[in-house]
Amino acid sequence: CAKPAIKVPHIPRICILILVIIRYLNFIQSISGEIMKKNAFYAQSGGVTSVINATAAALILESKKHKSKIGKVYAGKNGILGALNEELIDTSKESISAIKSLRSRPGGVFGSCRVKLKSLEENKKEYERLVEVFKAHNIGYFFYNGGNDSADTAFKVSQISKKLGYPIKCIAIPKTVDNDLAVTDCCPGFGSAAKYIATSTLEASLDVASMSKTSTKVFILEVMGRHAGWMAASSALARNEKNDPPHIILMPEVMFNQIKFLSKIKNIVKRDGYCVIVASEGVKNSKGKFLAESDTKDAFGHAQLGGVAPYLSKLITEKLKFKNHWAVSDYLQRSARHIASKTDLLHAEAVGIHAVKYAVKGLNGVMPVIVRGKGKKYSWKIEPAPLSKIANVEKKLPKSFISKDGFNVNSKAISYLKPLIAGEAFPEFKDGIPRISNLKLQLTPKKLKKYIP
Repeated sequence: CAKPAIKVPHIPRICILILVIIRYLNFIQSISGEIMKKNAFYAQSGGVTSVINATAAALILESKKHKSKIGKVYAGKNGILGALNEELIDTSKESISAIKSLRSRPGGVFGSCRVKLKSLEENKKEYERLVEVFKAHNIGYFFYNGGNDSADTAFKVSQISKKLGYPIKCIAIPKTVDNDLAVTDCCPGFGSAAKYIATSTLEASLDVASMSKTSTKVFILEVMGRHAGWMAASSALARNEKNDPPHIILMPEVMFNQIKFLSKIKNIVKRDGYCVIVASEGVKNSKGKFLAESDTKDAFGHAQLGGVAPYLSKLITEKLKFKNHWAVSDYLQRSARHIASKTDLLHAEAVGIHAVKYAVKGLNGVMPVIVRGKGKKYSWKIEPAPLSKIANVEKKLPKSFISKDGFNVNSKAISYLKPLIAGEAFPEFKDGIPRISNLKLQLTPKKLKKYIP
C-alpha cells in the first residue's frame, strides 16, 4: 500500500521564509557596511624619533578595534611620497606580534621623507594625485605623523574635502625631538632625546673631570635644535648640585656673545679645573646668522648647519689655548631607544590611539595634543587641537626658562623638563644588544599609472 504523503506544516515553511529574509537582510547590511567602511593611510614624516614606531603600532592596533569604520591601514613608503607614488604598505599582512614589536624599534619602519607640499593653488596636480590614489584604494582617513612642516602638510590635505570634494578625515600626529610644536605641552620623541642628552652629558662630564688635571679642560657637546633650545636645555637635568656640569648651555634664543662666552669658560676652568658646554646647533651671532651655517639647503629649504661644536672648539683653542674635545650627538640623540623615557613612550602611544578615535568620530584637521595637569604631581591627558593653530607655528624656549646671563636655564625649566624623562622602558635584548624584528613591508598592488610630478 502506498504511504500517504506527509504534509509539511505551515509553521516550518514560515520559519524558512523568515530565515531567508534575515539572511538576505544581513547580506545587504554587510555589503552596505563594506561600502561605508574606509581604509586608512598612515605615514611618517621628517626626522624620526626613538618612539615614532610606537605611535604607528598603537594606531594600527587601535584601528583594528574599529572594524565597522576602518578597513585596512596602509602605510606610506617614505612618507607622503608613498601616497603620491602609490607605494602603499599593507599593514594587515603583518602579524600582531610584529606590530607590537614596533614599540621597541627606533627609526621610521615605513620610511620617512622631507617633502613639503605646496598650497593647493600652487600645485593642484599633487592634490589631484592624492585624491586619485585615495579613490583607487578606498582611503577615507589620513594620518600624518611628524613635526612642524608635517603639520602644515596635514592641514593642507585636510582641506581636500572642501576644495576638491573628496571626503577625507585628516589627523596630524605630533612627533619631533625639537619639542617646538605649538599648543601641545610637549612632543613625543623629545622626552627620550632629552633623557639621552642629559645622560650623555653626565657621563662625559665625569670622564672630562677625571682627565682635566693634565689633559682636556673643555668638552663641547653639540645637540639638535635649529631655532628652539629645548634639547640643549635638557642637558641641565644632568646636574645634582648648582655648579655641576653642564657649566654653559648655548641656546638659539640667546644671541651668542663671544667675549662673555670666553670669559665664562676661563672663570669656570679656574674654579673647577674643567668646563662642559652643551651647544644647540642653531646658535646665532649678533647678525642673526648661524655660527655654523653652510651654503647648502635641505629639502625643506632650511640652511644646512655645518657644526657649531668644531667652530667653538677652534675658537677656544685660538683664544684660550685650552685643550678641548667636542662631540656631535646627531642621529644618536633621536634614535637612542635603549634609554627611552617611559613617559615619552606612553605619550607616543596615546597620540596614536587618540588619532584613530578622533578620525572615526568624524574630526578633520586636528592634532591630538598633550595637555599637562595643574597639580604638583605630574599628570597629563590628550585633547584635539585645530591644525590652523599649529601649522607653521614654532614654539621656542620661553624667556622665563632662561637664566639672566643667558648661559643656563632656571628651576622653572627643570620643573617642566624633569617629568618628561621619567621612567625606563628598556627594549628586549638578545646577545647583548636590542632585539629588532623585521616586518614584511608588503606593498599592495598598484592600480594607477606611474606618477610624474
